[in-house]
Amino acid sequence: MNKRITIKQIAQALNVSISTVSKALNDSYEISEETKKKIQDYAALHKYKPNTLALSLQNKKTRTIGILIPNILTYYFARVLRGIEKVANEKGYNLITCITNDSYKKEVDTIEMLSNGTIDGFIACISVETLKKEKFDHFNSVLEDGTPIVLYDRVHKDILCDKVVTDNVKSAYKATRFLMRSGCENIALISTSEGLNIHEFRVKGYLKALTKYGVVPNDNLIIRQEGEEGLKERINDMLDKQPVDGIFTIDEVSGALTTQVLNKRNIHIPEAISIVGFTNGILSRYSTPPLSSVNRFAHTTGETAARRLIDKLEGKIDFEDINTEIIRTQLVERDSTKKLFIKF
Repeated sequence: MNKRITIKQIAQALNVSISTVSKALNDSYEISEETKKKIQDYAALHKYKPNTLALSLQNKKTRTIGILIPNILTYYFARVLRGIEKVANEKGYNLITCITNDSYKKEVDTIEMLSNGTIDGFIACISVETLKKEKFDHFNSVLEDGTPIVLYDRVHKDILCDKVVTDNVKSAYKATRFLMRSGCENIALISTSEGLNIHEFRVKGYLKALTKYGVVPNDNLIIRQEGEEGLKERINDMLDKQPVDGIFTIDEVSGALTTQVLNKRNIHIPEAISIVGFTNGILSRYSTPPLSSVNRFAHTTGETAARRLIDKLEGKIDFEDINTEIIRTQLVERDSTKKLFIKF
């Protein structure tokens, strides 16, 4: 087996200092782009890999980030993780990924376990149970100890750290307006995310769009619940009693179940009822018909969170510099909605 090339050997081969090589490999702004590229290309050619143990001992840093994910089976969170991994790999950081299963206790235990010097910082999405309890001491204790945290997707104002979020109000407003512009007059809202702040924001955007264009919200067209149990029965009951020509589903589960109900009732989509969903994951793309959906750019969310945390870990941003990054969304039109014909 060939012995791994070292920074010292790279420096000797290119006739530069060890410090210059180290800075170039860490993408430092102190090194010119030409020199940086030459060193990085040489290192890649000779399959250089950093000695993470030596770096940890030297810098008293682990170069490891703790990732908290509520549910790995959800497409959105899997895509966020892909984005985090991409940036972490580029910057030479390792990840310890933990799944909380939306449990407060699991979240607390995980943070306590990793806060013993195992990781340098956290990227986390708050669990459903934690948000319900509104108990955030485990996050705030980490911050008080000087360990940076970046929250994504589900956040809370009582945790003073960096956040990366979707503009849920604006996105829901645009999705509802799209249905109105395609000719829908009786637009229902269906959700299985009751209890989450993102749910409240999306409901707010839906109501804002209706009132903006002179439509009085109808409580009989709004189905809000936690989880999917009994949802099909409630949708059927609504369709039996209320005229509906458009439906805004604010999470992927409600979008998939709504489509199943309409198909079973032989209600033609989008001719009779149009549907717009949220998140734009696998369920949306492979429903019958495929759903028009708000694309949240989960991969970008992960990349943005990782860059923000690593910049703090490397001293490019002060610990006290707190920022909330809002990720834009885009409505992806598919076969579940009619073409626009009203302009407003």
